[in-house]
Amino acid sequence: VADMERLVERLEKAVERLEGVCQGPAACGAGSSQAAQYVQAFDALLAGPAAAYVRISKEIGGDVQTHAEMVHAGLLSERSLLVLASQHQQPTENKFSTLLKPISEQIQVVQNFREKNRGSKMFNHLSAVSESIPALGWVAMAPKPGPYVKEMTDAAMFYTNRILKEYKDVDKKHVDWVKAYLSIWTELQAYIKEYHTTGLTWSKTVSAGCSRSASRHAPHALATADVALGHPPFPPRRSFTGAGLVSSAGLRHVSDDMKTHKNPALKNQGGPVRSGPKPFTAPKPACSGNPTTKTTSPKKEPPLLELEGKKWRVENHENASNLVISDTELKQVAYVFKCINSTLQVKGKINSITIGKRRSRVGPACRRLKLQNLFVSGCLLLADNCKKLGLVFDDVVGIVEIINSRDVKVQVMGKVPTISINKTDGCHVYLSKSSLDCEIVSAKSSEMNVLIPTEGGDFTELPVPEQFKTVWNGQKLVTTVTEIAG
Repeated sequence: VADMERLVERLEKAVERLEGVCQGPAACGAGSSQAAQYVQAFDALLAGPAAAYVRISKEIGGDVQTHAEMVHAGLLSERSLLVLASQHQQPTENKFSTLLKPISEQIQVVQNFREKNRGSKMFNHLSAVSESIPALGWVAMAPKPGPYVKEMTDAAMFYTNRILKEYKDVDKKHVDWVKAYLSIWTELQAYIKEYHTTGLTWSKTVSAGCSRSASRHAPHALATADVALGHPPFPPRRSFTGAGLVSSAGLRHVSDDMKTHKNPALKNQGGPVRSGPKPFTAPKPACSGNPTTKTTSPKKEPPLLELEGKKWRVENHENASNLVISDTELKQVAYVFKCINSTLQVKGKINSITIGKRRSRVGPACRRLKLQNLFVSGCLLLADNCKKLGLVFDDVVGIVEIINSRDVKVQVMGKVPTISINKTDGCHVYLSKSSLDCEIVSAKSSEMNVLIPTEGGDFTELPVPEQFKTVWNGQKLVTTVTEIAG
């Protein structure tokens, strides 16, 4: 709590200094006293849904109130950046990264509060906010900041739906809280569409005396923000398939000489020539004008099993039945890419696991942001372009996502609250006795089976419906499962 308070205090000082740079008459002249139109529009958002959210949060009190104050600080920090943008031309990328630090740091403050209060009775409230707060990073998400905010809002829906289900007949105040909070992001999308459609709008001209003042004072004004912002390479978009589950008893640790974070030389190694059918090409003439010309297939990337910051990268493994991630921490993430006919075991408790297509979003999956520290904690294991991959894991406190996959076999040894299956053909989920209350959500998928443990130690295999019937009952659409005999 003390660390959090110190972070908030540093942020408030940074915001005050930034506002002094942007709004002070000594810095930008008398003409700066009148805010730009899009700053006024943002103020209307603060006075409307944001104020309603803070007010209802205070009525609920406790962790919800504390969290709302952090969110409000983040919104104020963003307002300061909007004021600066309305008065200055677009800065260089390095300077822009410096200006983004208060927003990045405050997002981490909000998310860290959730992580430190997992035992809170208001955990669903904290999670809804924590999963969607990276929406403040829209200022760095050109050319599509609006859709990015929409994705962040969707990331909160899992928890807001839980809140509505729990309180809709018990306490209307919590229902109003959900509506007020979500309306912040809904109105922000409309605001972005009107004023910042393809990215943060900067002033075309700079008033006299303002440019020199801002360039001199702005970096100093933000010096208290400690989180360094970088632009690390982000893996390309990927798709995932998997299969073949093996007993966890046969799994072995990958030796240190196979892990690239302990043996950097592996990163520079090439792999064997890619196998498989070649793409179609037009037939060549019998006599080539240049018989010495050779075409070579692209080489495979070297296998990786490394911890990069908070992210585990498991890539390019074939026929590996001994992949193990151990010494896990709750905030660590993992990406699995191009692993074929392999088995991965994740030991310990981890936040969430995603098997499937990497998308340019955070969360609950991780997005590529220009702000490195706008990290969404909901995306923990992401596997793409994998075939015949078996996954065994102990405990997941968030969600396991299987996306755009085929022939996946997943075994839960401990507990998991939710498993999501999307665009997947062939998925077997082995539940443990302690995970029988798991919610399984599926869409656009086929050949799905859930295996339930029996008293004798075996499993009962139950299919997940794939076909549905929808009819109009005169008032609304009614959808039911279609059972096909055969």
